[in-house]
Amino acid sequence: MIQESGQPVDTRQALPPLKDLIACHECDLLMHHPHVGEEQKASCPRCGYELVVHRAQMHRRALALVLTALLLFIPANFLPIMSLNLLGQNAVDTVWSGVVGLYHSNMGIVAVVVFLCSMLIPLVKLLCQLLVLLSLPFPRWRPMGTQLYRAYHHLREWGMLEVYLFGILVSIVKLIDLADLHLGIGMACFIALMLAQVWLEVTMSPHQVWDALSEEEDNHART
Repeated sequence: MIQESGQPVDTRQALPPLKDLIACHECDLLMHHPHVGEEQKASCPRCGYELVVHRAQMHRRALALVLTALLLFIPANFLPIMSLNLLGQNAVDTVWSGVVGLYHSNMGIVAVVVFLCSMLIPLVKLLCQLLVLLSLPFPRWRPMGTQLYRAYHHLREWGMLEVYLFGILVSIVKLIDLADLHLGIGMACFIALMLAQVWLEVTMSPHQVWDALSEEEDNHART
């Protein structure tokens, strides 16, 4: 991967059009928008923050990853994560059974938060990403894709699969010496789902997606 740096803007001269400028998200340095080729990236010359990255076959790779994540979503949440045998009592836990258990334990608010952050919001995020990717080849769908991609960015902070996984791992460490514990296929699916989402975040370059969504507006502006 070739790394390039953006060129800072001389504010003493007349500013170029806004579409030709980019500001660093970390240090707010205003620069000319860099032009990068496939598998190249541009970094801020002041702080080194990655400004733009262009990934080869981004659309196909991201579409494959989001479909994989959606296929993993149901088994990750409804298949057994672990089975526990303590003093002759057997229990099989899933993500969904954890939500239901919290609700029946008079912790309704906690159950709602867990349901939103570990199930509903991650699913909505994946559906938004899928619809954004499907809208890219069709100019008429891109305005809808733009709104969905904005909604996706607002939801990113609320999807906490890694926090839920960390809680599962902590409970496993605490219970492993107290009971007979066996991990289920749901645990493998949950880890695979989280890895697929992380890989999707890396593959689906935000600047590349925004550029693809704005192609229709640029074409109208030029005509």
